[in-house]
Amino acid sequence: MNRYLTKSRFKLATECPTKLFYTGKIQYPDTKLDDAFLTALADGGFQVGELAKQYFPQGHEITTLDYEEAISQTNKLLNQEEVVIFEPAIRFGNLFIRVDILVKNGNFLELIEVKAKSYSKHEDKNFLNKSGKLESSWKPYIFDVAFQKHVLQSAFPDAQISSYLMLVDKDSQCATSGLNQKFKLIKNENNRREVVTDELSERDLKAKILKQVNVDHAVNLAYENELKTGYPANSFKENIIEFANYYQQDEKIAPVIGAKCKKCEFKTNNENESQKSGFKECWKQQLNWQEKDFSDPTVLDIANFKSADKCIQNGKIKLKDIEKEDINYKESGESALSQKERQWLQIEKVQNQDQNIFFDSDGLKKEMEKWTYPLHFIDFETSAVAIPFYQGMHPYEGIAFQFSHHILHENGKVEHAGQFLCTEQGEFPNFNFVRELKAQLEQDNGTIFRYSNHENTYLNMVLQQLKCSNETDSAELCEFIKSITKSTAKSNEHWIGKRCMVDQLELVKKYHYDPVTNGSNSLKAVLPAILNSSNYLKEKYSKPIYGTEEIHSHNFVKKTWIQFDDAGKVNDPYKTLPKLFDDITDHDVELLSETDELNNGGLALTAYAKMQFTEMSDYERNQLQKALLMYCELDTFAMVMLQEAWQVMLKQK
Repeated sequence: MNRYLTKSRFKLATECPTKLFYTGKIQYPDTKLDDAFLTALADGGFQVGELAKQYFPQGHEITTLDYEEAISQTNKLLNQEEVVIFEPAIRFGNLFIRVDILVKNGNFLELIEVKAKSYSKHEDKNFLNKSGKLESSWKPYIFDVAFQKHVLQSAFPDAQISSYLMLVDKDSQCATSGLNQKFKLIKNENNRREVVTDELSERDLKAKILKQVNVDHAVNLAYENELKTGYPANSFKENIIEFANYYQQDEKIAPVIGAKCKKCEFKTNNENESQKSGFKECWKQQLNWQEKDFSDPTVLDIANFKSADKCIQNGKIKLKDIEKEDINYKESGESALSQKERQWLQIEKVQNQDQNIFFDSDGLKKEMEKWTYPLHFIDFETSAVAIPFYQGMHPYEGIAFQFSHHILHENGKVEHAGQFLCTEQGEFPNFNFVRELKAQLEQDNGTIFRYSNHENTYLNMVLQQLKCSNETDSAELCEFIKSITKSTAKSNEHWIGKRCMVDQLELVKKYHYDPVTNGSNSLKAVLPAILNSSNYLKEKYSKPIYGTEEIHSHNFVKKTWIQFDDAGKVNDPYKTLPKLFDDITDHDVELLSETDELNNGGLALTAYAKMQFTEMSDYERNQLQKALLMYCELDTFAMVMLQEAWQVMLKQK
């Protein structure tokens, strides 16, 4: 079997050349999503590719996955003087590409790479930074085109080639409603997913959402300046040759370890005779480490740490060897922990083998004195897809389709006070979402809590949508939003609402650190830690009181949240919920469940996308809706349990 360097393998090599040796091998498990299509489903990437084809109605598509057959079909079409081909197969030596769209006009070729990435001619311009170099966020996309152009030019040396990115134009507005509903996913007779596109009207295509941008200048800059250090060769094109040769010969390129290793997809702790960790192999090779060394925390474990590369270069890798100057430690002079102080606290706990929880009771108590009961806890589930749902909307304009709302009363009573879910295909939920949120929160003046900035960001977005709408209650809803939010950096006006939501994540960062979380501030990490450390929570919620008259719930009946494993540890409550999906692996569910400050609710938005863009029975839809309601209810209940634990900890001080 030929071992070709393809687009995806080249991309992998630019991230880390050593990965070429690990990719595609059963003995080196890849911890990325098993089904990469799920990502395209969540952001509407599959729709972008299909819409791009609609711009070229005369195009011919090469559908076969067989290398030789695809090449044969491509060459036959290229015999025509003028032709447009989708997914043509181009081979040059041990290099192989499938171009998204190739336009031939005599001796002129247009190479078009379609990406579900937003672009603005005002902000992104020519993909360069102020220094005239490639903007780092655009490098992977420019590198992709540069690789393809090199292969295409090598295969057709006499052709004149122009290269383009076709991107989602965020300055555009959708001309019609329901455009994204015209791209649906079905399973064919071979049980493979395929996209079915309804006939698009002239009006659907009138205002182009996708923009074709020439990137020849950026590509030339890549050839001249990129991939020069940390790679086998000293130039972009030479590295293409080196990558291809190493991959063809199945030889490993010597690893260069660094901060990038934190996100290595070939990192696994479940090694056995048939499975290995590529990450560990690299570190053993470069550092002469033994297996026991990997049990020691490293600079890769420090939360939000930007100097990991510098520490690794200086041989300061394990936390037990780190000193204050290595992290540029500075005391803030404030009572609450700064980021540097929290990082040093994490390091110090490791060095002192201290597993005790840090809890600033005085600092948190001062915060609590500002709060008004009852306390409200809210969590949003949202989506932002490339092709808008409605006429006049911009690409990637957000959809708020679900929220959950818990209340904690001053006497300790807990209740699931309300919820909202709208998954109807093509229905724009945002304004009803805010109406329902307003109805539930305006019953009193209690303090409102969120976890991370996500809820504030989305309410700011809905505020702008309302200002442009014809809703009769627009002014009233805008006033409500401003009362519980603060303006974002992009806002033209500035405000802080009288009931501005309190960010529970910021409270965690400033006043609470449990070494068990290993530096993670995600609620998915903080919840298991607080459940295992709080005897109060273990005693209270090991009884089936949730979903009874004692604690009202909209989705559970006599639920026992606290269950223990054989080692006496509390099981993750999320793992007691029904599966959202039956047709994806547990591994993918785990990855989509991992949330951080930048990624909220990957599992829920994927479920929402599935209900929007795939065919399913009413029964399947109802079951998925029930599961979504349970997941979101647990999100806000987790916030309540954290607050309850803190209140008990304060009393014990």
